[in-house]
Amino acid sequence: MDYRQLGSTGTRVSELCLGTWRFGKETNGVVETGREEAHELLDAAWDRGVNFIDTANVYGSPHGTSEEYIGEWLEGHDRTDFVIASKVYFPFDGWGEPGPNDSGLGRKHIRAQVEGTLDRLGTDYLDLYYIHRWDENSDIKETLRTLNDLVREGKVHYLGASTMAAWQLTKALWKSDAEGLERFEVTQPLHHAGYYDDVKEYLDVCADQDIAVCPYSPLSGGFLTGKYERADPDDPEAVKAPDGARGSFDDFFDDYYLSERGWHVLDEIQTIATEVDATPAQVSLRWLMDWDEITCIPIVGARTVDQLDENVAATDIDLSDAQWDRIMDARYDPDGNLWGH
Repeated sequence: MDYRQLGSTGTRVSELCLGTWRFGKETNGVVETGREEAHELLDAAWDRGVNFIDTANVYGSPHGTSEEYIGEWLEGHDRTDFVIASKVYFPFDGWGEPGPNDSGLGRKHIRAQVEGTLDRLGTDYLDLYYIHRWDENSDIKETLRTLNDLVREGKVHYLGASTMAAWQLTKALWKSDAEGLERFEVTQPLHHAGYYDDVKEYLDVCADQDIAVCPYSPLSGGFLTGKYERADPDDPEAVKAPDGARGSFDDFFDDYYLSERGWHVLDEIQTIATEVDATPAQVSLRWLMDWDEITCIPIVGARTVDQLDENVAATDIDLSDAQWDRIMDARYDPDGNLWGH
């Protein structure tokens, strides 16, 4: 496993980040990844050199379960070996019915949630603390000043921003600069080879400001693994999904991950996977890691150790510049326009 500088920070992280949103998550009455499985995945990730772990206060059923699993596991390890990221914004159900100040990015909610996160993780500090969404009801200056205080108090090392528009990220960076406050050093957008909603402007901001990008759903919810088949050549959302696959039960799968662009990109990824003796998942992850303009560290949410091994093996394959360009070019039709949804 190679390690990369996390944007302009002084911290180095593995080329892949372990995502833990499935830890303790209940779907249709079934826990996707229980405590034992979660600890097994954490053991396997660490054995393979992954030192970067991503969670959030609202991961798990009830909320906070993912952080608890990680905290229990960390008791048997040296905390300083790991880079731990968590998030704040959404209502937290672990304390009963949410009240009027139990969501968003106001000072009161951030202060309450960071203490809960630290307690569940069993640590004195977070290496990275994301705002999980942009809060239109809170002044960004209040949010940034509160986060800045957490950094000065040693409870947080660096700040991150997940899922927002390019103009919002730019506004936050300007406010940090103007007020002399800690800025967002890492972003976590939805970004993968087949994404149908362009994130070019957002990534341009990150490249210009040397901000690390840690994409979630880098395999398009499993679509870019190649396990789905197109059911209708005239309908990009018509798909044959294996039993138990996300596309067979997730109501949002069609809207988020299926597009005409995606099918064209997947075809090219599968062709290149054959050329380099790799799987489509590995090629998809390598494509993100090889992005020139930004430090890109995909977040992988494996369900099993075998899946994790497949993902980690992406760090060992090589794509030529021409192969990388072919995947990018597959996003465009013969007239040079992006394939639509």
